[in-house]
Amino acid sequence: MIPELGHFALILAAALAIAQSILPLIGAQRGDARLMGSAPPLALAGLIAVAVAFGALVWSYATNDTTVANVVANSHSAKPMIYKISGTWGNHEGSMVLWVLVLAICAAAVAGFGRDLPSALQARVIAVLGTISLGFLAFILFTSNPFERVWPPPPDGNGLNPLLQDLGLAVHPPLLYAGYVGFSVTFAFAVAALIEGRVDAAWGRWVRPWALGAWSFLTLGIAIGSWWAYYELGWGGYWFWDPVENASLLPWLAGTALLHSAIVVEKREALKIWTVLLALLAFALSLLGTFLVRSGILNSVHSFASDPSRGVFILVLLGIYIAGAFLLFAWRAPAMAPTGVFAPVSREGALVLNNLLLCSITAVVLVGTLYPLFLDLLTGQMISVGPPFFNTATAPLAVPMIAGMAIGPMMPWKRATLWPVLQRLWWAACLALAAFVLTLAFAGWHVLPAFGFACGFWLIGGAAADIADRAGLGRTRLANVLNRARNLPRSAWGAAVAHAGMGVTLLGVAGMGLATEHLASLRAGESTSYAGYEWRLDGVRDVTGPNFTARRATLTLLRDGHVAHVMEPSRRFFPQGRTTTTETSIRTNLVRDLYAVLGEEHEGLAVLRLHVNPLAPWIWLGSFIMALGGALSLSDRRVRVAAPAARRREAEARA
Repeated sequence: MIPELGHFALILAAALAIAQSILPLIGAQRGDARLMGSAPPLALAGLIAVAVAFGALVWSYATNDTTVANVVANSHSAKPMIYKISGTWGNHEGSMVLWVLVLAICAAAVAGFGRDLPSALQARVIAVLGTISLGFLAFILFTSNPFERVWPPPPDGNGLNPLLQDLGLAVHPPLLYAGYVGFSVTFAFAVAALIEGRVDAAWGRWVRPWALGAWSFLTLGIAIGSWWAYYELGWGGYWFWDPVENASLLPWLAGTALLHSAIVVEKREALKIWTVLLALLAFALSLLGTFLVRSGILNSVHSFASDPSRGVFILVLLGIYIAGAFLLFAWRAPAMAPTGVFAPVSREGALVLNNLLLCSITAVVLVGTLYPLFLDLLTGQMISVGPPFFNTATAPLAVPMIAGMAIGPMMPWKRATLWPVLQRLWWAACLALAAFVLTLAFAGWHVLPAFGFACGFWLIGGAAADIADRAGLGRTRLANVLNRARNLPRSAWGAAVAHAGMGVTLLGVAGMGLATEHLASLRAGESTSYAGYEWRLDGVRDVTGPNFTARRATLTLLRDGHVAHVMEPSRRFFPQGRTTTTETSIRTNLVRDLYAVLGEEHEGLAVLRLHVNPLAPWIWLGSFIMALGGALSLSDRRVRVAAPAARRREAEARA
């Protein structure tokens, strides 16, 4: 009964999406207040319907209802409850229901928090979101029904992919989808503005908080996915330029450019066409990532599906939404002439440079990800584009972007002189130079990690210099400086924190450039010396888990004869699906990670792969600091509230 209720709720949500995508548009075109007023209630009703469907699917997983084919394929009665629930979105069908749920939440948020928007614009935005929701609901109902029944029901299911039975992967998809779908709102604002034919400072102010929220969630989602790859896959790294990893990086890069470009629209009413284009592009890349993951054309541990028919359906949706939006853009863009004028050397100029470099990196990653697919399609030749290409191609673009990230925020609007800005950054430059020299002196001739440390400290120093300059450090008394710093806008603090977070991540990446690895084959009681420790294998034993068996090694790390750490890497075997996974053991002090992986056993010998990864935790610490900076900016009421909208509504009412 519950699955049928969920299926009916999806059908009802599709019917509501049809009304949501048509009635408000007609109302906005005719100036009919009643039809425009139908948008918020329809968005809220759609949210309730999709929430009921998602709740029914969660219930089916939690109760292990094996009459539902989706539960049979992706769950098992022996799984811990948390992985039963996370299994709801750990598969293709359930993940799409989660996608539509997040989209419905966004539409309801525009309805609830967009009361200051002009009625016509709000109606058009909600209508566009309804059109997107309708396409994905049709995709679910016609190709990916999560409530399909199976009879007779098997006693147990096949179990979730063991690699996905992890807390990190339970949290990763919801955060990632919040980012992906958040860009659907900026897309809807862009399409609504193109329909209306007007982009102004108020539009930039409305778009900016949605871009900021989507960017923050996507940053967290990517960071947790990277962390999961680090500790779960056992490869010793954090980013492998996997095509599906790239699929999530692409909208993040475009969204970062959009976020900075929207600031220029809001402050100077410049870069209007460029900002609208970026809003369309960010969501287009989100849909492209969805297509790559679900089409079956990529082989990855992240892939959800391998059904080409589903991929074709998403490709059609991609063509309808994105091609339609870009046709509208080609028609309307010439009328959106910018009104703000600025010199090349100015804060606007720095943001334009930032945009160009970010979009260039996006193009490099996009080409490197898709080129093997097109080559295989056209010639049948299969090649692999890996880290050497991406690292070599993106580094020359990233370096000037990092340099500009510290300089740009300290430049005035409209017109600036570069030398005074550089003078205020002298101590950040000294900090970067010292980091470069000290790394070469104490870590050996490792130029690239040393350069990475210099870039990281340059960004952190630049963020601190920005706050210090705004607070008047060196120009007034310390009491006044502290008072000014306390009263700075949260958006200013948020931008500085986010830039500093990028610097912390760069320090972690540079530290990983100094990582070392040691391979040892040991019997019980034998030891090996590595990284200042004696690694003693005490033994390997069998362990039984809730739905797996494991071989677990006990490693005792001795320093000067005293026990420093005990580590227990293992290999798990899951009878359902006959899959073996690697469970790493990590000991960290936040300055370096001791990382152990248990390999195969042969004639009493256990193969151990040992790593020392300096500053590895800083990679994810920096990502969380970046997301914190986004949240801090979003907490600034001046970012969230569209004051120009209220003034415009009052003027319209008086007229």
